[in-house]
Amino acid sequence: MNLKTLREKFIGNRAFYAMVLGVAVPIMIQNGITNFVSMLDNIMVGQMGTEPMSGVAIVNQLLFVFNLCIFGATSGAGIFGAQFAGSGNTEGLRSTTQFKLIVCTIIFFVGLAVYRVGGESLVRLYLHDGSESANIEATLAHAMDYRSVMLWGLLPFVLAQVYSSTLRETGQTVIPMIAGISAVLVNLALNYVLIFGHFGFEPMGVRGAALATVISRFVELGIIAVYAHTHTEDFPFMARLYTHWRIPAKLARQITIQGMPLMLNEMLWSSGMTILNQCYSTRGLDGVAAINISSTIFNVFGVVFMALGASVGIIVGQKLGAGEMQEARDADNKLIAFSVASCFLMGGILILVAPLFPEIYNTSDSVRAIAASLIRMNACFMPLNAFANSCYFTLRSGGKSGITFVFDSGFTWVIQIPAALALSRLTNLPIVPLCTLCASLDFLKCVLGFVLVKQGKWLNNLTES
Repeated sequence: MNLKTLREKFIGNRAFYAMVLGVAVPIMIQNGITNFVSMLDNIMVGQMGTEPMSGVAIVNQLLFVFNLCIFGATSGAGIFGAQFAGSGNTEGLRSTTQFKLIVCTIIFFVGLAVYRVGGESLVRLYLHDGSESANIEATLAHAMDYRSVMLWGLLPFVLAQVYSSTLRETGQTVIPMIAGISAVLVNLALNYVLIFGHFGFEPMGVRGAALATVISRFVELGIIAVYAHTHTEDFPFMARLYTHWRIPAKLARQITIQGMPLMLNEMLWSSGMTILNQCYSTRGLDGVAAINISSTIFNVFGVVFMALGASVGIIVGQKLGAGEMQEARDADNKLIAFSVASCFLMGGILILVAPLFPEIYNTSDSVRAIAASLIRMNACFMPLNAFANSCYFTLRSGGKSGITFVFDSGFTWVIQIPAALALSRLTNLPIVPLCTLCASLDFLKCVLGFVLVKQGKWLNNLTES
């Protein structure tokens, strides 16, 4: 394959990138601001010391499983939603939205029961000796305080995700962006007031951080729900959403067969990530704090490949729904190349700022040194993350749930978790080489993703029937 052919296959024209950025930039801005404000929140909590920061980080890691289950449920139905939007099927889009509401409500009640009953036991899994500056019981107390308030924010989070995911499937990414930005700005302002006790308020510490998050989630839900229901001319599927429940049995069966594996995938993948972090926590609370710092800044820089991955699902899914198979494959090749190239740039920048960011935190020199090393490591692996993420959304866009399951959570549980368990339990490797060896396994995942995407079994129109 000569250079010209490669350029035509992997590099689009100006109109293509204008279309891609039109979808990706609002998602990027929303996620970027969300993660940036989360970083500022993290810094504010970090000013109280290592124990509060570690306690909050542990609870957020546990809530991450719930969040990803909701993402998986909305994504499962969202495969059909994006294709119904591409084919102009209003009834189909309304039915998929109602399906999301039912499934996500069930997940909400299950998650609430688990976190209320087993909260302390789950947190204790992450508490190990080996820290220079943190106390286990103090960390546990902060974690339980934070958890007790955060549970009030689960329901508005669920509903906001249902609305925003459905609007994005139609190509409307601006309104979710505005709602998300508004929420994080409210969160940031309330954190300043409630954590430290400004403007006459009593300092609430980690409970203040949790309360700010809960209020901001109600703000996000209010903005996006009100807009969607007052602009039914733009979103006709929102009309009679709660009064005309009609989910055809055949569609429900299709979503369950092809969509539910995605929810299970997200649940298993996210729980796999919590197990990986539990393996890392065996190196002590210094490791927990350092991973929290490094993952916070990585999330800020990672919005590029995450937004471009979501764009793959939207753009490729709509082309598949319109029956444009060759155009879908061509767009997918160019989107993957664009995402990987972007992350070489973002990774380089992240390496440069790695020593600076940990200095902001009120923690020990040991935690700062570990965090800086982990940030550099994450930066080096960012192009691999971009490729794997794009492959995931490619496979998902065509409804190949079984393949997606094997590629994502299957790989995590069969390859990464056994390796992490063995390395953490059977060796004395310090936290940085332990994390590096586990992260390097993503190279194998990229090879698997390349093979699966190249086979083209994901090229399916799910709306024909």
